[in-house]
Amino acid sequence: MFYSGYRYVVGYVGVETAASELGDPSARRQFGDPLAVYVSDFSSITPTLTEEGYVVAERGRAVGWTPAESAHFVIGSDARIPSGPIVLPFSERADAERFAAAHGGRVVDWETLQSRVGDPLESRLAAFESSIDEHRDWANRTVRQAAERRDRPVSVVVGSAADAAAADAPDAETASSVAAAVARAPPNTTVYVPAGTHDVDQVVLNRSVTLRGAGVGGAGEAEGGDGASAGEAAGDDGGAAGATTLRGDGNGSVIVVKADGAAVADLRVSGVGDVGSRGRDSRNESVDWDTTVQLAYGYGDAGIVLDGAAGASVTNVAIDTPASGVIVRGSPDSTLASLSVRGADTPREGFMGVVLIGAPSVVEDSTFVGGRDGVYTHRADGSVIRDNRARPGRYGVHEMYTSDSLVANNTVRDGQAGVIVMTRPTENLVVGNHVRDSTYGIVPAGGASYYARNVVVGNEYGIGVAGDRNAFVGNVVVDNRIGARASEILPSNWVVRNDFVGNGRAVEASIGPLRTWSHRGVGNYWGAVPIADADADGVYDRPYRPSGAVDSRIGRVAGATTLAQSPAVATLRRVQAAVSGLRQSGVVDDAARTRPFHPAVVAAARNDSEPTAPAAGPATPVPEPTHGTSGGEAA
Repeated sequence: MFYSGYRYVVGYVGVETAASELGDPSARRQFGDPLAVYVSDFSSITPTLTEEGYVVAERGRAVGWTPAESAHFVIGSDARIPSGPIVLPFSERADAERFAAAHGGRVVDWETLQSRVGDPLESRLAAFESSIDEHRDWANRTVRQAAERRDRPVSVVVGSAADAAAADAPDAETASSVAAAVARAPPNTTVYVPAGTHDVDQVVLNRSVTLRGAGVGGAGEAEGGDGASAGEAAGDDGGAAGATTLRGDGNGSVIVVKADGAAVADLRVSGVGDVGSRGRDSRNESVDWDTTVQLAYGYGDAGIVLDGAAGASVTNVAIDTPASGVIVRGSPDSTLASLSVRGADTPREGFMGVVLIGAPSVVEDSTFVGGRDGVYTHRADGSVIRDNRARPGRYGVHEMYTSDSLVANNTVRDGQAGVIVMTRPTENLVVGNHVRDSTYGIVPAGGASYYARNVVVGNEYGIGVAGDRNAFVGNVVVDNRIGARASEILPSNWVVRNDFVGNGRAVEASIGPLRTWSHRGVGNYWGAVPIADADADGVYDRPYRPSGAVDSRIGRVAGATTLAQSPAVATLRRVQAAVSGLRQSGVVDDAARTRPFHPAVVAAARNDSEPTAPAAGPATPVPEPTHGTSGGEAA
């Protein structure tokens, strides 16, 4: 195919996806007219199905290729791949009929197949929304189970009989220290530590017990008031009125949890060691970089460490730390909730609020101030990070090598980035987050992921569009210096139903192909632009190019509007629409909206209030425009 002056071979996963996309007018604008379309040819082998319905080729033989227009397609058969049913193409009709007789389905041609397929974007969005629900259900179950373990009967109280009576546990044993109490407590019971500051060496939970205090005292949040550190708010000894504080000696981690189902709740932690990363001296130089990072980041000092503790939890805990707040190593189904972590004053001095390594966890309703990153994940596939607040030294949520996660409804201010995803993961869900006054709002990576309903306001760069097969839907991007950065090499992402308002520059597009940010008559809102909507259908009468030399300057540079409406530019648009090889790189929206998709959210963002994220689910689709979609490239 030709587009943007380059010849490419464009591949689709699934024949039905290719049939649908090639029938969409916006795909032709994206890639130009196809020179040829080839599909897999199962006539070149004798396909069989496993018990699960998966297609198996003959041993030692490869599937060939055949032109789509002359191929014969078996639809509705028992054949499938892990993601669902598939269509099988054959170059010979007899082979297709033989397969249908053996495995069900019927045989159709290319034209019939194109007429039968649905919209791949809508089905993909439905799958994303279903995945969000599944992640939330898992997180809710995990949190409920943690809450049940938190309310175990008190078996040992640190202090005197009077302390036990005050804790409403008059029959409990008493111990003179936290370590002694933990050593005596039977499994599935609670060690209660009354209010006050308790100096400890490292406390290790080797049995499934709950270590619970009288509360965090004071405001409880990491902010400790207007910019004061948790330690300052609590007093010089790290304590707070009415709080239980476990104070380490400033070396190493303070609490280490090694038992499945153990819990820490309702207390403060101070006196953490200052080693964020163990550094090169503790790394095995023979291992790969990925393992090196796990060893370095996962074995620094922290207020609390969960080490191989499945189903463990940390709830309502305030931590003042020069290193990390909580490190979770290989502890699946763990819960970190209602944390308040105050890190170091600069990211160079501090480390992470929470580190998740090697297993899924829930991090929710927590506050992270200072240090380096609020939440850092490393191969923590399936984790849910939701409803947190961060003013980090660097990143609010930082995902490395982590797939199939949900990052939802987090609020980040004054960081280097709000949510940043790295190292080509897949199937992540980044939804409903609010990032303000940072360098970068949302920074994506990887593929087959969902970036939806995020609100990014007043940042240097609002939202990135990168990776492959990602969907960027329903985001509100307001008053950033650069609204969106388009940096993908192959234009396989969907960008629709977003509101880009009041940004200094709507889109910054690096070198690469032409990117069409619309789909089947549904585009984005770019603010009020001087383009006609003669039929009043809510879609401008010509495509809008937010990265174009002319359109990008409308409203900012004198004369841009006049030039955009000139006969010369209009002629160039028509020529470029007809000859795909003449198109420039950048971004074009074939169905730019005249009104915002989420007006209330946009208004709240511009009024400097905390906007509610756009409602779940796709916005009402814009009707297919009645006017033509040719033109628009030059602007």
